[in-house]
Amino acid sequence: MGSDKKADGTPELGEELAEDTLLSHLVELRNRLIKAFGAVVAVFVLLVPVSRQLFDLAVGPLVSVLPSGQVQAISVMSPLIATLKLSFLVALMIAMPIVLYQTWAFVAPGLYKKEKRFAYPMLGSSILLFYAGVAFAFFVVFPLMFTFISNFATDRMAYQPDISEYISFITMIVLAFGIAFEVPIATVLLVWTGLVKTEKLAKGRPYVFLIAFIVGMFLTPPDVFSQTFLAVPVYLLFEVGLLMARIFATKPEEADDEAVAADS
Repeated sequence: MGSDKKADGTPELGEELAEDTLLSHLVELRNRLIKAFGAVVAVFVLLVPVSRQLFDLAVGPLVSVLPSGQVQAISVMSPLIATLKLSFLVALMIAMPIVLYQTWAFVAPGLYKKEKRFAYPMLGSSILLFYAGVAFAFFVVFPLMFTFISNFATDRMAYQPDISEYISFITMIVLAFGIAFEVPIATVLLVWTGLVKTEKLAKGRPYVFLIAFIVGMFLTPPDVFSQTFLAVPVYLLFEVGLLMARIFATKPEEADDEAVAADS
């Protein structure tokens, strides 16, 4: 009878351990999400006093090509909502390293030591590339885009965009470019994990070029200008990712074999 109880008790103990493990993971995930969201909120609170200055900076690329030098607020709440929305977007971008670190800290315990060594530079590179995408959108794409669009406004057309639509527009563009600039990281990860070889990726260049324009169609407003400005950098970044993959993406097994061969 005693052996039967032990046999019956083992699955119950295993289930309890599994439930405890799942619960601990959920608690860890909750704590990481609270820290990430808390960081964004903290930065947002600090930015609220300078929200008007942030708005003046954000509308700079547009108002520089407007005859009136001003945008318009159609809704009663537009000045408040648009300014706070912009401040939250800036807070999210500033706190992005903390958000990415919290994501990394949640995943890290399940990685091998050699994978962690590889992940640290990837995490730093992903943060830098995200900021590079944001900077490219603001300092390169916006001035060219708004100058191009404003040239289609005739003397009989009062081109004065709404403040809320403008903030929504630049939010979409900035985040799209920030995410799109992660292409080299994604390419290296695909090769490093062994899912795809660099030779196969290189042969798929025409498809990548087509996919880049399709991605640009979904991530940017429905105009060819925005799509092209996103698709071309995405493809060029894919080429950079291929180069990085050939240089750095040595699979862990191969690295271990090389280390063993060097020791022998």
